[in-house]
Amino acid sequence: MSFDFSAQLPLSRHAIDRDHAARGNTDLIVQLWADAATRVVPLWRGRALLAAPGTAGAEAPRLDLLSPDQLGDITLCVYLGRSLDPSSFEPVGTPIVAAVVNDDSAALLQPDESRWASLRTVAATLSDRDAGAFAEAVGVVNWHDSHTHCPRCGTATDVEDSGWTRRCPQDGSQVFPRTDPAVIVLITDDDDRVLLGSNAMWENNRYSLLAGFVEPGESLEAAVIREMHEESGMRVTDATYLGSQPWPFPASIMCGFTARLAADQSPVALVPDGEEILDLRWFSRADLRAEGESILLPGPSSIARALLDRWLAEGHDDDSTGIDDAAPSTGSAFATAGLDAPQANR
Repeated sequence: MSFDFSAQLPLSRHAIDRDHAARGNTDLIVQLWADAATRVVPLWRGRALLAAPGTAGAEAPRLDLLSPDQLGDITLCVYLGRSLDPSSFEPVGTPIVAAVVNDDSAALLQPDESRWASLRTVAATLSDRDAGAFAEAVGVVNWHDSHTHCPRCGTATDVEDSGWTRRCPQDGSQVFPRTDPAVIVLITDDDDRVLLGSNAMWENNRYSLLAGFVEPGESLEAAVIREMHEESGMRVTDATYLGSQPWPFPASIMCGFTARLAADQSPVALVPDGEEILDLRWFSRADLRAEGESILLPGPSSIARALLDRWLAEGHDDDSTGIDDAAPSTGSAFATAGLDAPQANR
């Protein structure tokens, strides 16, 4: 299988050795904190600190990785691994740790809140190393936030393995980070039009691909067929996997597929589920480009944008190869609404 498509996805990029074997060292965080070579990604309310424009190595947006002695009070540390990117400001092999800071510490580090950026807004502009580190950090920290207590007995759990495990002191059971798979699907009909839906929690002119969580005991392909029918009333076929992108808001991985409307289905018989999806429309490539500012489409950090750009580039009706970033597609369909469900991760 080719990884060409996944390589285009902002949050699928990575240039970090996660160094799994080192996590079990119970003194690792203490040792790294005493190592002048260690660099820290400070996280505040899910946002990371960006280097000031114009500083060395910040010709393009990059994370502002700090030395441990620059940090004040922290609430959690996670070992992310070692940098592999020779083009990064930090040398190859640099150990990188994520550290969660509170409001007071964040204000001392950088009072200018514009320097604290969310992953969804900067992922497409960061380097492979920084995008991967940011996604890893947010995903693990979000897991910690929702797994502070043992699911069996309710006892507060202890952090172990350099931030990658939580253990119940009562019964000794361990809890590991989880990722929820979801499918997101670009559906086309016999006229090579794409099906887009408008979610109930979005503006009524915002459209994206259909998506949904994979259920227990279900394959990805079966989830494609079920979810598309639930949300649109349409049966699809030829589910073809293209690639995946982590979406740690809070804990998903979006598995991108294409599918075709089944031969016995009429494109005009669309039935939005009325709960998640309020409107469904078929768009040709010309339709999407002609809509201008009348509809809002996924932004450049989303897998939905990559799927749509790929489909647009396959067309031969003009020379355009994607959605114009100057159009209102500059914010992803979920980011404006602040949603976490897979229907928003488009």
